[in-house]
Amino acid sequence: MVDKKTKWSYCVGATGRDAAYTLVSMFLLTYIQYTMKLEVIQFTVISVTMVVCMIWDAVNDLLMSSIIENSHFKAGKYRPFIIVGAVLNAIVIALMFTVRPTGWAFVIFFCIMYLLWGMTYTINDIAYWGMLPSLSSDPKERDSLVTLMGIFVCVGQFSVAGVVPMVIAGNAVSAFRTVGLIVALAFLLFQTLTFLGVTEKERKDNAEQVNIRSMFKILKRNDQLVISGISYVLFCVGQQLLLLLAVNFFYFEFGYSGSGDLVTYFTVMYGLGTLAAQFVYPVLSARVSRSRIYTICMIVLIVGYLVLLGFGYVIPKNIILLMATGLIIFFCQGLVNLAMVVMINNTIEYDEYRFGERHDSIISAIRSFASKFSGALNQGTASLILIVSGIYAVSQNISDLEVRIGSGEIASEEALGIADGIIATVEPSQTLTLRIGMVAIPLIVMIAARLIMKAGYKIDEKEYKRMVGEIAERK
Repeated sequence: MVDKKTKWSYCVGATGRDAAYTLVSMFLLTYIQYTMKLEVIQFTVISVTMVVCMIWDAVNDLLMSSIIENSHFKAGKYRPFIIVGAVLNAIVIALMFTVRPTGWAFVIFFCIMYLLWGMTYTINDIAYWGMLPSLSSDPKERDSLVTLMGIFVCVGQFSVAGVVPMVIAGNAVSAFRTVGLIVALAFLLFQTLTFLGVTEKERKDNAEQVNIRSMFKILKRNDQLVISGISYVLFCVGQQLLLLLAVNFFYFEFGYSGSGDLVTYFTVMYGLGTLAAQFVYPVLSARVSRSRIYTICMIVLIVGYLVLLGFGYVIPKNIILLMATGLIIFFCQGLVNLAMVVMINNTIEYDEYRFGERHDSIISAIRSFASKFSGALNQGTASLILIVSGIYAVSQNISDLEVRIGSGEIASEEALGIADGIIATVEPSQTLTLRIGMVAIPLIVMIAARLIMKAGYKIDEKEYKRMVGEIAERK
């Protein structure tokens, strides 16, 4: 049984860390695109660096999990890494959004900062998520923890995703600097709450130390973890790419000056949909299997994404319809995400049942690995779409205006009018390319994820209960 102080300190702590992750994962590309005057080759180097760093970061997740697995501190197995990672990452975020060299100097600075951001966030992330399955093996209690934590994850995500679009147009340089500093401080404060408030449960350590070789052996032998990990990578690609390109979609469909509120409304749909999923999931999962939830949600997602693909072409360009579609998509994605997190965590008991060993942090790292690796694929894909469609070249003219606003050379109102005129010159083929990248690619990979999961994942509710019961009998 998880005590209330531990439960709330752990779950509330997600607010700051997910606000920080949302700022970087959703808006860093926007920050570079619309506040830095860079040549296409410089933007390409940055994009390639982001992909390489995130791939390394995904691998680093596994390395970090082995370090945590072998750690024995007086303060606990996870808590020291949680607070150290939070402090270091907060410093990096503050520097990333406040220090602004130009040209190639910015490219070099950014590459170093982005590498450090990924590595410092990993220290916190692996420890934070590794702590979750160690708190309880009871399926109902674990579902409760995931759900409550998910609510505060939504609060953190929405606090950034809802505010940033409203304040950046016509004030991007100053707005990103202010938001970066506030979010860095919030990350530190909320994770301090987790560090001080959580009481870690002592678990019997495995007899042998875990090294890199044995770590990969542990991952390879767990066939259910491999299946769920691959599926989660594909699902995350589909889930994140829509949000990553959404700002550009609104700018080029509705104008630069008038899109801030629309992006915020769309983000509200994201917040409401994801938050509703947190409340509905425990009720739904008590009556319907996770596999059925996944299947039904995928059918709805296919319809929703097809509506987005045809929006303004074969479907009326109606704002209410757009927002309603977004709400439904985000709600279903939230349900699937919760189901898949539980499915991945359940492979911990599967490994313990089959091999008599428990490696919470290593197996939990797969969720983070999948998120980071999919993030690398998303950043590369999004950058490629922006360059190939010609959207990036157009956006650089707007970036020049934002830099001039920041230096006081031009008034915000005048610059916004010029920016709208620039967007009006964009060819329909360019916006169509953006739309296909934002909608068609996610739809394809999410369908693939479901097919893989359905074919290979075998730990349903009945099987998990049987495994946990047999593990308890052995002890």
